[in-house]
Amino acid sequence: MATFRKRNAKWQAIVRHKSIGTLAKTFPSKLLAQQWSREQELRLANGSFGKLLPDGVDLKELLIKYRDTVTPQKRGQAAEHRRINRLLSDPISTTQISQLSSQLLANFRDRRLKDGVRASQYDLVIIRHCIKVAIGEWGLLLENNPAERIKLPPSPKPRERRLKQFEFDRLKAASKRTTNQNVWPVVVFAIETGMRRGEILSLKWESICFDNQIASLAHTKNGSSRNVPLSSKALCVLSEQRERGTVLPFPINDNAFRLAWDRLRARAGITDLRFHDLRHEAISRFFEKGLSIAEVAAISGHKDPRMLFRYTHLDAIQIAKKLR
Repeated sequence: MATFRKRNAKWQAIVRHKSIGTLAKTFPSKLLAQQWSREQELRLANGSFGKLLPDGVDLKELLIKYRDTVTPQKRGQAAEHRRINRLLSDPISTTQISQLSSQLLANFRDRRLKDGVRASQYDLVIIRHCIKVAIGEWGLLLENNPAERIKLPPSPKPRERRLKQFEFDRLKAASKRTTNQNVWPVVVFAIETGMRRGEILSLKWESICFDNQIASLAHTKNGSSRNVPLSSKALCVLSEQRERGTVLPFPINDNAFRLAWDRLRARAGITDLRFHDLRHEAISRFFEKGLSIAEVAAISGHKDPRMLFRYTHLDAIQIAKKLR
């Protein structure tokens, strides 16, 4: 049974039970205190105490918990953290779970597509998995996951963006006006190796063998380790960094580099080039140099050749030269 006491013009409800001990909460009126205590007693009676009730939690609360507990365990945690933060500012996040229907999520999907957000399928994937985890591990009392029945929008078309020579020259010229000396070496190293931004920034000196011209990656996006062969230009970049006495080959964190990259592009007057496009450029160059699919896959880390071809956009002019 619950007990009540008045303290400083407010009412405190106290619920005691052998399975939960003592639970107390303060309210501005006795009526609200009594209502809350009845809810707790009812949940104790029907075995739902400690569970998340669909009408007592909204999507935002679940997303925040997912962001803080599940996302940090993922390799792409930085990108997912940013995506969830954007989701939290969307009106969909204020919806009570009891009101979150497939129709409402479909409307959210269509609205995002209408606004030009082609990657909205990732938002739905996050929402779907968040609710799945909440049901399976957080005690959310929900029979069906409304996001399971939603048709995901098609994936964005693969980018065919390659780095042009004049763009490389403009980026190089702009890099001379940057205060951070690590930005341009990262750009050149990415073009030479095809490594992802996170892989480059997490490199350690002990992972690099100058004699064998190899950079060893213990942790990659697909969970497998791999050895990346280094070109002479990539080795030159590393040698220059080592001469500077840096603690790491590229001592700059992910967020600082993203901001520096944006400033570098702006100085160079280039608006539609993403850093990940340099990986496309590198892989395409590997094929143009005559490397086989297996060799390129060993460098890039792709396990599925079909995914590898999404990153490959060969220069027709270079192919024409070979045909001659």
